[in-house]
Amino acid sequence: MHAITIPEPGGPEALVWAEVPDAVAGEGEVLVEVAAAAVNRADVLQRQGHYEPPPGASPYPGLECSGRIVALGPGVSGWSVGDEVCALLSGGGYAEKVAVPVGQLLPVPEGVELTVAASLPEAVATVWSNVFMVSHLRPGETLLVHGGASGIGTMAIQLAKAVGARVAVTAGGPAKLARCAELGADVLIDYREQDFVEEVRKATDGAGADVILDIMGAKYLDRNVRALAVNGRLAVIGMQGGVKGELNLGALMAKRAAVTATTLRGRPAAEKAAIVAAVREHVWPLVPAGRVRPVVDRVLGMADAAEGHRVLEAGKHVGKVLLVV
Repeated sequence: MHAITIPEPGGPEALVWAEVPDAVAGEGEVLVEVAAAAVNRADVLQRQGHYEPPPGASPYPGLECSGRIVALGPGVSGWSVGDEVCALLSGGGYAEKVAVPVGQLLPVPEGVELTVAASLPEAVATVWSNVFMVSHLRPGETLLVHGGASGIGTMAIQLAKAVGARVAVTAGGPAKLARCAELGADVLIDYREQDFVEEVRKATDGAGADVILDIMGAKYLDRNVRALAVNGRLAVIGMQGGVKGELNLGALMAKRAAVTATTLRGRPAAEKAAIVAAVREHVWPLVPAGRVRPVVDRVLGMADAAEGHRVLEAGKHVGKVLLVV
């Protein structure tokens, strides 16, 4: 089979479509013939040499894919050869085939094209696990989403609105904010021109955001705490603004607030399976109902993975960038 390999870390040109050993389904796994994979920030970090795959994971990038099951490993039940699926991966999505633990498989939602389904697993699992399973966003509360036009952001807006929450977003420029508004965002903040702490306070009569989903890390840490409401929850899922910041514990304690920081890729298989099961139960019915939809910016060929990475790094996209085999 062929896969996107990274012979040496570097820029987008470091991605090489090459012949590699065939993937094989092990115990409790299925072999998926990949139709499409999505480009994620973790793939960029891996290409740059900053994010090694977890032990035992595929060395190839790609944290989510869609495709058809072509083989069942020992001990697999409930799935059949030919089933159309999408999957949360620890790696290996940028390939013609990938082995997937059954706990990380999802059926393609009704009404979604097979290739487009590749845009769903990682974003939905990240948002559902952090905003709902950890931060417990409730109806009537306010969620602040940094990077509202990203793959994660566009999904967070829709899921929060689906449960009856109010959504504030930060994004760069009117065009991106307009797309966020189309998805249901209530408060639109241009981070280039406006102070999100001040804007969130104004929009909430001084109360602040109940939950903040943050991709920036250190750069936003102090301001995020200031933007939190009493009993607020800050969920950090990215470090685009650095890894080390100063936390005012007094301010945090005064608000009886909490800070969590998680990644999805390195979680044990059992934890990923629990998240995927929750996604299938709570989110998957929302897709055919029209309350949640995939947001895809563009579709490229797998051999054009380098261009997909350039698009993501330029930050001019809205939603997901897909690579089709």
